[in-house]
Amino acid sequence: MENDYNVNNQESQYSTQMDPNKSVMTMGEWLITLLIMLVPCVNIIMMLVWAFGNGNENRKNFCRANLIMQVILSVLGFILYALFASILMASFGSY
Repeated sequence: MENDYNVNNQESQYSTQMDPNKSVMTMGEWLITLLIMLVPCVNIIMMLVWAFGNGNENRKNFCRANLIMQVILSVLGFILYALFASILMASFGSY
C-alpha cells in the first residue's frame, strides 16, 4: 500500500517538474494577473487568451471560472434591468 503511494507521489512530482503549465503559480505571477485584470478591455481579452490558451492550469481554471461568473452576472443584471424598466414603464403608463 505504501509503495503505491510512493509511486503515485513520484509520478505526480515528475509530471509537475516536466510540465511547467501544471506548476503552482507564485505570488508575483498572481499579482501580475490581478493587475492585468484591473485594466478595462484588456482584462476581457487576456481572460479569453488565458482561459482557452495553453498556459498555466491554475490561471486557466481561474479565468474560466471568472468568465462563467461574468456571464451569469450579466444575465442576472439584464433580467433585473428589464424588470425595473417594465415596472417604471407600467407606473408611468397608469397616469
